[in-house]
Formats: sequence, C-alpha cells, structure tokens
Amino acid sequence: MSKNSKIILYVTLFLMIGSLFAAYFIEYGLGHKPCKLCLYQRLPYFFSIVLILNILLIRKYEKFSLLILSLIMLVGSSLAFYHYGIEQGFFNESFICEDSNLINEMNKEEILSQLRENVISCKDVTFTLLGFSLASINTIFSFVLFCIFIMLYKNYESNR
Repeated sequence: MSKNSKIILYVTLFLMIGSLFAAYFIEYGLGHKPCKLCLYQRLPYFFSIVLILNILLIRKYEKFSLLILSLIMLVGSSLAFYHYGIEQGFFNESFICEDSNLINEMNKEEILSQLRENVISCKDVTFTLLGFSLASINTIFSFVLFCIFIMLYKNYESNR
C-alpha cells in the first residue's frame, strides 16, 4: 500500500475515532440521549476502525478489507439517510424506533418502566450542528468515506 493511501487511512481513522468521541460527548457530556437509530449508526464506525487497524498494523487482506470498508460505509450512509428521512418525515418510523406499538400488550408496570426510560423517538432531533442534524451530517460523512474506500480499493494494485 502506498504512503498516500496509508495517510488517507490514518486521517479517516482519526476522523472516525473523533466522530465516536463526539457522539459520546454529546450523549454523556451534554446530556442528549440518542435514539435507537443513532446508536445503530455508530456500529459501522466500530467495524471500520477494526478493519483500518488491520490494514495499517497487521497488513493482511488489505484489498479485501478496503472492499468490506466500502460496503460497511455504504450501509452506514444508507442507515443515516434513512434516519434523516424519518426526521424530515420522508419515511415513517420503523419498528426499530417505535416502542409505543407494544403498549396494548404491556401491563401497567411495564408501561411505567418504559416511560421512566424516556425513549427518544427517531424523528426527534435533540442536537444540531450549524443547523444540521447529526443524521444528516453522518449521511454525508459516511458517503464520503464510502467513496474514499472504494477509490482506495480500485487503485489498490497501482498503489503498491
């Protein structure tokens, strides 16, 4: 792998770790409780960090890892876009977001427990940055990362 490709991977690794730290700071430091989709959107970052570390440190299956990274970020971008669509009213909340549909099947202790948990709806935007929801920022960031990883994958042989 070329020096430029490694630099790109180090920068993306740093940005991904920074994104996760920011998400946890917003959650625990600023007190903005995430919805379920917000939590699921962190998973592609964890998987990607492991794969990038594999490429940079272990140096096994580099090209295959780049392909998997591309696919992971495409899924992450799609998930973030779906969340953004729910926030904007383009899509209805799915079963992932809605716990209230089960209310008829719950006894009153379970309902009280559910209310105490204060479950956040996926359509509620509790934090914005420069007027953009985190789901919209994540949609763009994940798609850019998808493009970067697919470019690195396609140019892998020429960058050796």
